[in-house]
Amino acid sequence: MKTQEKWDRRFLAMAEHVAQWSKDPSTKTGAVIVRPDRTVASVGYNGFPRGVADDYRKLNNREVKYELTVHCEMNAILSAREPLEGYTLYCHPFNSCTRCAVHVIQAKIKRVVSLTPSEDLLSRWADSLQQTERLFAEAGVTYQEYPHVSN
Repeated sequence: MKTQEKWDRRFLAMAEHVAQWSKDPSTKTGAVIVRPDRTVASVGYNGFPRGVADDYRKLNNREVKYELTVHCEMNAILSAREPLEGYTLYCHPFNSCTRCAVHVIQAKIKRVVSLTPSEDLLSRWADSLQQTERLFAEAGVTYQEYPHVSN
């Protein structure tokens, strides 16, 4: 395994760990933003805004949950305490949706890394993921996807 892939997989594992902090009962997502020197600048997971209770009724009502949820990428960007230009974003379990991709681009993040999405995730997010890849290509954001490895 090449050095870059080794580091990428380490930060993807960290994003997977951060995802577990989410209260979302269906999809837990995590993001880690890394500086060029391979130190962590910020992390985020999907959840309601600060101060909004993780109420069972809201979390299990898809329509309400989608309206209130801050995605992991946005939480990581908003929690960062420095400009993110030239940094790398690691996303678990799949690439950014189009809604987040525009913010990733605007934050001047230059590289995004994720795992190949499962068939289940693709069935729900394929259109958005394809649009994200087009946006990243147009904006000059490098996108790297790795297959899952079994232990």
